[in-house]
Amino acid sequence: MALKVIGTGLGRTGTLSLKVALEQLGFGPCHHMVEVFMHPETTPLWVAAGAGNPDWEAIFAGYRAVVDYPGCRFWRELMDYYPDAKLVHSTRDPARWFESTQATIFGPGSPAAAPPEPMRPFLEVVTGEFAGRMHDRDFMIEYFERHTEAVLAAAPKGRLLVFEAAQGWEPLCAFLGVPVPDRPFPRENARADFQARLQTRAADGAPDPAAIRAMLDQAKTR
Repeated sequence: MALKVIGTGLGRTGTLSLKVALEQLGFGPCHHMVEVFMHPETTPLWVAAGAGNPDWEAIFAGYRAVVDYPGCRFWRELMDYYPDAKLVHSTRDPARWFESTQATIFGPGSPAAAPPEPMRPFLEVVTGEFAGRMHDRDFMIEYFERHTEAVLAAAPKGRLLVFEAAQGWEPLCAFLGVPVPDRPFPRENARADFQARLQTRAADGAPDPAAIRAMLDQAKTR
């Protein structure tokens, strides 16, 4: 099964909402960082990809879309490997993005900020471009802006949608050529929700797969 949609936006740009939205539109399952935490056996495949030896067919077996980390780290490779896939670049205000990361994915107690040993090689793939500087505001904002500029410069004309979750269904559905659903656009993974889930981490320091699964199941029924 080839990917139909590739999310090029960084984490904390509404990627979980986008994942749920894509699945509701028929582009699921959609890969997201939560899928890795639910299937830690896949982490060696990502470590190999980080070393320059990706097996995209194995990584995305059964998936029709990908958003968030770690996929967005490989947007160039995926764009080339799946030439028919459409690109959705989720974004937001860079300063607000940085503040959000510091309270969630890169905040105190998060796996990325203090990688547990079993997950360390995988998380180093995720943070490799900004290892040791994830709390440097100026650097990270510049990194965010450079990432967007690189995507805009490289994406073929007509293949890319720059998207903010606040825009709702209309631009996303028009770009993907599907009807607009008769339901609100998903609003998932708010800062408070993320922080609450950190309290359910397993003993090895990774998020609790059962808690993540319950969260996703709840999202799909909204």
